Amino acid sequence: MGAGVTRVASVAMISGVLAGTCALGYGVSRATSDSGPTGTAVQAVVITSPEPSTSASPTPTPTPAPRPRQVTAPLPSQRPVQVPEPGPRLLGVGDHGPKVRDLQARLRQLAWYFGDVGDTWDKQTTAAIKGFQDKRRIAETGYVDQRTLDRLHEMTRTPTRDELANRLPGDLHTDARLDPRCLTGRAMCIDKQSSTIRWVVDGKLRRTMAVRFGASYSPTREGLFHVGWKSRDHVSHLYDSSMPFAMFFSGGQAVHYSSDFAARGYLGASHGCVNVRDYAGIQWLFDQVDIGDKVVIYWS
Repeated sequence: MGAGVTRVASVAMISGVLAGTCALGYGVSRATSDSGPTGTAVQAVVITSPEPSTSASPTPTPTPAPRPRQVTAPLPSQRPVQVPEPGPRLLGVGDHGPKVRDLQARLRQLAWYFGDVGDTWDKQTTAAIKGFQDKRRIAETGYVDQRTLDRLHEMTRTPTRDELANRLPGDLHTDARLDPRCLTGRAMCIDKQSSTIRWVVDGKLRRTMAVRFGASYSPTREGLFHVGWKSRDHVSHLYDSSMPFAMFFSGGQAVHYSSDFAARGYLGASHGCVNVRDYAGIQWLFDQVDIGDKVVIYWS
């Protein structure tokens, strides 16, 4: 019984050795012997190592050198444009007269010239012409040649009398004298004689509009006042009436827009305020006037 166990164990051990050696590529041979301790046959296992490979290693294929990378420069955002040569000078520095005034008025229509137009060519005119020429791919000279003048006329209309006289649309004109107190600083100059309000800055007239005043039982006060406060969408609680763009100068009296004045004209009257009928005009004036600006109400 003990010999049987020994034989099984030997066979199992041999099987294990065979499995392990075959997996590694070794050679295996068996030899049988009857000289075991109990007279049973014992198999001897002879393990031979594998022969080293005598075949030559293949010559490696050379790796080709990388091709140089081609870099393409990006195109410019704009294609080059050839600017024509400038033509003979028609208007420029040193010129005076109505042609300069017309030119400035046209430039002002296109928002290249700002402020009042006049008969004298100034630095702002030169700068405006240069900007206009540069934007339109015209030779940037700062003076007017025929190409510049033609392009400007294509883009503008003939200036109106108001534009040439620096009057805004709807403005009135009056030759009534300005009160001396209106000639300095910033002032709403209100003349009861001409029924006008004139916005004057440092003695320079900016705008003129028609106004009406209070009735005999509620007259508009006269004298020198200052804007105390402003209310863009004011409503009078005393009279339950709308007073847009109100600029208060004396108690409850204010300069403001009046829809009644716009509808009825001088057939009506205010309760003491200075009524303006030009809605766009009073809206513009409201944005110009600051708290503390003068209000001069007088008879010219």
